[in-house]
Amino acid sequence: MASMASQPHFVLIPLMAQGHMIPVVDMARLIAAHGVIVSLVTTPHNASRFEKVIYRARESAGLSIDLVQIPFPCQEVGLPIGYENLDTLPSRELLKKFYLALAKLQQPLETFLEKATPPPSCIISDKCLSWTSITAQRFNIPRIVFHGMSCFSLLSAHNVRLHNAHLSVSSDSEPFVVPGMPQKFQVTRAQLPGSFVSLPDLDDVRNKMQEAESTAFGVVVNSFQELEHGCLEAYEKAIKKKVWCIGPVSLCNKENLDKFERGNKASIDEKQCLEWLDSQKPRSVIYACLGSLCRLEPSQLIELGLGLEASKHPFIWVAKTGEKSSELEAWFVKEKFEERIQGRGMLIKGWAPQVLILSHPAIGGFLTHCGWNSTIEGVCAGVPMITWPLFSEQFFNEKLIVEILRIGVQVGVEVPVRWGRKRKLEF
Repeated sequence: MASMASQPHFVLIPLMAQGHMIPVVDMARLIAAHGVIVSLVTTPHNASRFEKVIYRARESAGLSIDLVQIPFPCQEVGLPIGYENLDTLPSRELLKKFYLALAKLQQPLETFLEKATPPPSCIISDKCLSWTSITAQRFNIPRIVFHGMSCFSLLSAHNVRLHNAHLSVSSDSEPFVVPGMPQKFQVTRAQLPGSFVSLPDLDDVRNKMQEAESTAFGVVVNSFQELEHGCLEAYEKAIKKKVWCIGPVSLCNKENLDKFERGNKASIDEKQCLEWLDSQKPRSVIYACLGSLCRLEPSQLIELGLGLEASKHPFIWVAKTGEKSSELEAWFVKEKFEERIQGRGMLIKGWAPQVLILSHPAIGGFLTHCGWNSTIEGVCAGVPMITWPLFSEQFFNEKLIVEILRIGVQVGVEVPVRWGRKRKLEF
């Protein structure tokens, strides 16, 4: 076995957002399984979401993964204590402060790197953490950008911007062809990622992201070549950088316990969940989950619940708690919804062990917001999808699911959900 001094040492830094952290934690385990020393940098509140999984990887599998916990400077930027993750922010107005707090992690990170043994070999950091580019330059090591998206979506956004295709139409609802793609498809201007919409309070943050990405050594993506239908090679050519597809990273979770504890503390007992699924017929259950950042109005979610109930099919419905949830909670109680669906439906309030659920043979369909993690997890499980994109690149993912791969059907959403102000796309 190589001495520690000669072993490569990768430093992984995810954005403190659930959909960004989960694949990076999986990635840390995959990289460490190849004999690499991995330091996973996060904050105390975020570490509590996955430290059990990392502990088992160290103790049971003997992987060299260290959790580096840096205090999150909430008070310094005017954030309430404990608001260390995007899914805890109650309003969009706190987003700028959140990014300011992230930037203040740079100095303590560099202090850690100065003392690290062995010295760091490279940094793999989220695209949103532009300041890690400066850190990588100071330590003369490569920075690899992690995109929580597919090559298909990355190439689509790149080509629209390169050719100004979105400026060729007269309205936000008029479809246009995304140029330069291996397979032809159309979107509307309204369905483009939020990076196409000016946000005066965040444009400087986004400009720094783009500048930092242009100097990166390469890009790593949670996907696999066969899924991308030529988009991996086309994206490499477009950005003139190496792109590594290392997914699906969720497949590193072999044991039920790892699947159950992946991401956050589940809002349901593992045994209860599996026993309920075991009692259902194969391919009979609809799994409905619209993501950790779902901001649909309570009235829409109530209609979703009524629709699932009226479907006469068994179902699992994951209802996000937190912002705007009090009205939904009141409806659950007033209408005795859980009593009405008892036996045929399961309501999970909060975090659900999605990989565990999707991999069960009872699941027959997946109602999804088309976040990339959910999309590729649905692909891995071989479950057909019903697509309900909400924001970000999710409309591109819907095109991949429905038109390119032909493994899903649309609900029919035409415009994104806005966070905070009307007529504003999600960032």
